Amino acid sequence: MPERSESDSRKLLKRLRDSLAEPGQGQERLNRVTHLIADSMHTEVCSIYLFRDTETLELCASEGLLAESVHQTRLRLGEGLVGRVARTAVPVNTANAPSEKGFRFMPETGEEIYSSFLGVPIQRVGEKLGVLVVQSKAARQFSDDEVYALEVVAMVLAEMTELGAFLGEGAALGALHKQPVMFRGATGQEGSAEGQVWLHEARVVVTNPVADDPEVELTRIRAAVGELRVSVDDLLAAQSLDKEQKKVLEAYRMFAHSRGWLRRMEEDIQAGLSAEAAVEKEQSATRARLSQVPDAYLRDRLHDLDDLSNRLLRILTGQGRDTGAELPENPVLVARNIGPAELLEYGRSLRGVVLSEGSVGSHAAIVARALAIPLVIHADGVVVEALNGDAILVDGDQGIVHLRPEESVAAAFRDKIAMQTQAQLRYADLRDKPALSLDGREISLHMNAGLMADLPSLESSGAEGVGLFRTELQFLIRNKMPKRDELARLYARVMDAAKGRRVAFRTLDIGSDKVLPYMKPQDEPNPAMGWRAIRVGLDKPGVLQMQAQALIRAAAGRPLSIMFPFIAEYAEYIDARAYVLAQVEREGALGHPTPETLEIGAMLETPSLAFAPREFFETTDFLSIGGNDLKQFFFAADRENERVRRRYDTLNASFLGLIRQIIDRCAESGTTLSFCGEDAGRPVEAICLAAIGLQNLSMRPASIGPVKSLIRRTDLAALREVINAECAKGSVSVRPAVMEFLAKDAN
Repeated sequence: MPERSESDSRKLLKRLRDSLAEPGQGQERLNRVTHLIADSMHTEVCSIYLFRDTETLELCASEGLLAESVHQTRLRLGEGLVGRVARTAVPVNTANAPSEKGFRFMPETGEEIYSSFLGVPIQRVGEKLGVLVVQSKAARQFSDDEVYALEVVAMVLAEMTELGAFLGEGAALGALHKQPVMFRGATGQEGSAEGQVWLHEARVVVTNPVADDPEVELTRIRAAVGELRVSVDDLLAAQSLDKEQKKVLEAYRMFAHSRGWLRRMEEDIQAGLSAEAAVEKEQSATRARLSQVPDAYLRDRLHDLDDLSNRLLRILTGQGRDTGAELPENPVLVARNIGPAELLEYGRSLRGVVLSEGSVGSHAAIVARALAIPLVIHADGVVVEALNGDAILVDGDQGIVHLRPEESVAAAFRDKIAMQTQAQLRYADLRDKPALSLDGREISLHMNAGLMADLPSLESSGAEGVGLFRTELQFLIRNKMPKRDELARLYARVMDAAKGRRVAFRTLDIGSDKVLPYMKPQDEPNPAMGWRAIRVGLDKPGVLQMQAQALIRAAAGRPLSIMFPFIAEYAEYIDARAYVLAQVEREGALGHPTPETLEIGAMLETPSLAFAPREFFETTDFLSIGGNDLKQFFFAADRENERVRRRYDTLNASFLGLIRQIIDRCAESGTTLSFCGEDAGRPVEAICLAAIGLQNLSMRPASIGPVKSLIRRTDLAALREVINAECAKGSVSVRPAVMEFLAKDAN
């Protein structure tokens, strides 16, 4: 970059800093800023647009446009050239603004006389704050140096906005991180919670965006990058790393040693930014570039960049991860994403969890369900908006988060929690009563589990046993493969806690969305239908055999139930069963007690297994329908894809027809059948499954009360007639008729 441009940029930033240091209200400061920028860049117009809400920009200050348009002119995100800059986070530079696609003429501003237009985003690490614009009458393209200079100024404005330099009347000039905000995400785990924000990684605050001495700042950035590189190299040198961990750290090292990364930050410092502001400017710019690329792999590199940039900022500022803040009384964890081991460290102290990323099948979601913690995922923007200690409401049922809610919203939310609490108290009275319908059918209700922390719910929920114990959680939360004796002790404690109730242990279900930290992920275009679950177990039988040995030793002569996940054909079941029987024989030969009784079953999660030969149904001791997977494969709708996963209804007549077929085939062979999955814990879906013939349902502990309550108030035989009539009529879904039946029954 030419020395003249660097000098001009530094002069402008110093004038800007001096101007902002002068006393005055927010509006007065903004007015001074627009005048200063227009004067320094030799343009007739400089305008600042700030977001008044997530979708609306407001003209908050202008040098050159009509004064009466300030705080009156508003644009939607994406509307006009200003809205385009705000939406894409990419500058717009044109010599003839009216000829640009999407141009919107705003007569109240008097801008029709200005031809040239340059707009750059005001943003801070993924947080869009507004747009900075300069305009001139002369039709000219702004130079690269001028674009760059305006981007540097916009970076300083972003930092000063974050620090509250422009507070004033009106929503657009309101204090950041003070206004109520609602985030609409997706349900990861049902439930409601009220508490205070606890950020998994506290925000780094930059208080000095403008440099006094560029040479000092250059020395600081080079030293900090050097320290960062050494730390990454040290991590890579660790002996305990597996191939996949090394692969991730190699990507880190590639970024850390990138000459272009450091060079761009050095140029920003030479233009007048401090080292910290230069890091954030580069982070914001690269985020904007990568978020636009279609390649998913490159977009994923955003995480590497963010992690490195945050590490670098912590080195420069001395603001470590541990800020000294104490965990609030009712903490709600807010994070971009989080691993299962980290979430378990927080444990039941958390009231809720909110993630800006995540998925319904992620490790974090599985642990949140195990701990019965409300979880909202895909709450985009919550990490940059929330501050430690902020009031927060988590509605896991609707996938909604209220940050710093108004009192009326908080009061309504508390009423909802109170009603849910009262309902749970009513359900507690049913704990020791059977799930007996009005027509005399008794349905067995079991719970799903995966951690020792789940087991106390066996007593409190009234569950008759554990219909599914997910053994993979014990593998997911470790950095290395657990040993057989460790697993045997754990499984024994699970059986002890069950106090004679049946526990169905599902063997290791990994692959797809559940990749072990010490297992190399497979590069598969469709992992949900790839190398996962029993397919891994049969290809690499060592773990399957080790698990079988651990379970046999844990049983110590007691009854034992084992089931295999994702069986797609009879041969897979026979092969897996043979491995378990061989281990029973081996343990007996070693003098170890063998199970008093042994049940070996399978999860029915693929439509193919519903059409297996009769011999399969006669051979297997029990079957459990894995409703989540079966539904996604039946409808060809990825359950991790928010666009399609809710598109297809469990009460679709065709899907119920498949369930009926499975029920009939199990009845013919005398095979015990259960249904396990989210739908088993939804009262309306649960009574429909019971009505068409399912006798056993397995669900999360909190769902047992509501499901049992509705079963006890329903005539299942009459409901079956309603379902049969709708299917005979050719209805796509039986839900409308079922809801009408329940409404009449309630009256």
